[in-house]
Amino acid sequence: MHRSASRLTRVLACAAVPVILTVAGCSSDSGKGSASEGGTKPSAAASGKPSTKPPAALEKAAFATLPDPCKVLQTKTVETLVPEVKDKNGTAAKSNDLSSRASCSWNGLDEDGLKGSQYRWLSVSLVRYDSHSSLGSANKRAEEQYTKQVETAKATEGAQNVKAEPSGGIGDQATSVVHTMKKDADFFNTTLVVRTHNVVVTLDYNGAAYEGAGAPDPAKLLQDAIAAAKETVASVDTANQQQPAQGQQPSQQPQQ
Repeated sequence: MHRSASRLTRVLACAAVPVILTVAGCSSDSGKGSASEGGTKPSAAASGKPSTKPPAALEKAAFATLPDPCKVLQTKTVETLVPEVKDKNGTAAKSNDLSSRASCSWNGLDEDGLKGSQYRWLSVSLVRYDSHSSLGSANKRAEEQYTKQVETAKATEGAQNVKAEPSGGIGDQATSVVHTMKKDADFFNTTLVVRTHNVVVTLDYNGAAYEGAGAPDPAKLLQDAIAAAKETVASVDTANQQQPAQGQQPSQQPQQ
């Protein structure tokens, strides 16, 4: 009887082994099956696949072209700011893309006998930016250039008594930078940096007196420069209201 009980115990123990192994095997595979078998599917992040979300679209540039730089100011404006101007049509700087970068300048010497002479120099520079996938939106690029131009004006070599301040009522942003400079005479310089949407305008206006003439009035120079800057901004707007001829498209090459 004792021998039969021991044998029965061994048989039951052996019979229980496969059951334990089976349960252990099922629990060890938990969560590893396919989605159809109740398992979990690896996430996109776990698989290491990059996101396919498209980049945000850049805004369209407000201005697609620039006006003729030598015609942004009316002839009477040029003659008022630059008495005895040598060439009222101005001198345009060379550019490989006039729809993106252009400038023009005028100068004149007004001689008044024993009362001396007055010299004036005026320059208008325009730079236009387009939206570019790797460089940013047109307005953002113009804002960056605007800031650089203001800093450049403030850091003019040899400049003395530099004063910079915001100028309201011109474009989207505007700053005036005035200073004096000693050359063969005392030069009084005024620079207006203006951003109108995706175009940056830099207007330089300076004057000097010779042979005993009275020095230029800095306040008057600034007042005249502001008026000229407003006229230039209006010319940019007008140029972009005109529709291009049929079949022609304005150039939109990005500026670095």
